[in-house]
Amino acid sequence: MQLTIRNLNKTYPNGVKALQDVSLDIPTGMYGLLGPNGAGKSTLMRTLATLQEADSGSATLGDMDVLKDKDAVRRTLGYLPQEFGVYPRISALEMLDHLAVLKGIPAGQRKEVVNALLQRVNLWEHRKKSVSSYSGGMRQRFGIAQALLGDPKLIIVDEPTAGLDPGERNRFYNLLSEIGENVIVILSTHIVEDVKELCSNMAIINNGRVLYDGSPDAALHQLDGKVWEKAIAKSEIDDYQQRYRVISSKLVAGKPIIHILSDTDPGDGFRRTDADLEDVFFAKIHGGE
Repeated sequence: MQLTIRNLNKTYPNGVKALQDVSLDIPTGMYGLLGPNGAGKSTLMRTLATLQEADSGSATLGDMDVLKDKDAVRRTLGYLPQEFGVYPRISALEMLDHLAVLKGIPAGQRKEVVNALLQRVNLWEHRKKSVSSYSGGMRQRFGIAQALLGDPKLIIVDEPTAGLDPGERNRFYNLLSEIGENVIVILSTHIVEDVKELCSNMAIINNGRVLYDGSPDAALHQLDGKVWEKAIAKSEIDDYQQRYRVISSKLVAGKPIIHILSDTDPGDGFRRTDADLEDVFFAKIHGGE
């Protein structure tokens, strides 16, 4: 099954163009949607999740019209939003059972389904605790459990690892990788590491426009031999930004290391470095490539 998006547009009443002719082909597997905060990722996710209308364009999941057949889409959709509310004193077991009722899972199957999902996301031992008492990582794993109710064909996960510690993030990566073997999983994030670790296909979006669509490896190949780095003083950053195509800077031992794009050796103490996905991200966002 494939999710096909063509020329989606969305402009909010305040004039913000959140989506501008967005077209993507998203196959089975993990698909990364990468962009800074405010890029239009959440607008696209909410539109695909049937939570808001697009102004124009189309989206089809197999033979389903995502924008028109909303009830049919919801029956095959799993959605983990950036933030989700929980009832304060209800246990994970009770809450997942309640959500299974809302999802239309028959009473005779519900107990088995709920128990299996809690075990799958490694929350079985904590099933009697309230979700509101969970750590960030546990809460996100519960979020995945509810997203998996009803054997969805499309799972949308919006900014899932923000605020997770490294251990929780790794556990979440492993869980998503396992899920993505058989269904379409769209991972919307501003964290480059999420896409690098998980996704075989990706898109970069900014200001509502798709800047790149393809594999991470192909994106890296575009920058082969073009990324150069140099350690500079903090006071020199503005000067270098005026003289070179600076795509990123980060502090290493308190000193800025800048990456620039150049087809030829820029001299001036720069040395060539292998491009990484972060370089791709900043190059696309800043209009370098």
